[in-house]
Amino acid sequence: MSKLGNLGARLHRGEISYDFIGKRKIWYGVSILITITAIVGLAVRGLNMGIEFQGGAVFTTPTKMSTSVAQAEEFATKASGHEAVVQKLGNGSLRIQIAGIDTDKSGEIRQTLAKDLSLDPEKLNADLVGPSWGEQIASKAWQGLAIFMVLVVIYLAIAFEWRMAVAALVALIHDITITTGIYALVGFEVTPGTVIGLLTILGYSLYDTVVVFDSLKEQTKDITKQTRFTYSDIANQSINGTLVRSINTTVVALLPVAGLLFIGGGFLGPAP
Repeated sequence: MSKLGNLGARLHRGEISYDFIGKRKIWYGVSILITITAIVGLAVRGLNMGIEFQGGAVFTTPTKMSTSVAQAEEFATKASGHEAVVQKLGNGSLRIQIAGIDTDKSGEIRQTLAKDLSLDPEKLNADLVGPSWGEQIASKAWQGLAIFMVLVVIYLAIAFEWRMAVAALVALIHDITITTGIYALVGFEVTPGTVIGLLTILGYSLYDTVVVFDSLKEQTKDITKQTRFTYSDIANQSINGTLVRSINTTVVALLPVAGLLFIGGGFLGPAP
């Protein structure tokens, strides 16, 4: 750990550095390859939109069900004619989510599903989400993202210059494309929580961009009064100087997320 700390301090002071600018073509190539892969994933597989966006029904069974998740998925798919997602909750009950169904038919599906699960229909709780409500949620999510992008461009254009604002916008689009592409390729379900997570990722991306731009602006104030460093040299110093700070911020942010994902979700199971 002390060696890593010493390495970070030397990077920050400019004693050592990695030539990001000189090897930019390599990083451009890697970035373009990943972005193309993400776009292909979005075009071919598309996003697995959650019930909040599509509408549908969520059925919750009583606790300590003997029915397995695979059996419940089979019963739900047969009863509804739609693909079902089943989760076993922490208290032993099953959460059966069926997206894209007509809510008018939910009563019939509930009856059939309760019969297959050997349950009293009254004990099978049902929460319905109408398609119009799902469309409103999706619309609000896109509006929030658009407003975020516009405010970012305005802020950076005022604080720095319009070229930096354009560069930051390209970086944000790059990050959001890769993230949504991974969701499409892996098949993760897109929920309102996903939208919040996506905005958080964009926030961290913007944070790193602003930190680098601020360092670059500070160090290029008197660039015309000297001949030792070029603009590319100073840009490289700015990236290296803020690299450790960005890594530390990312690691600290990932620790609680990893705890929730692996300990909360993996060992304790979803909340009832």
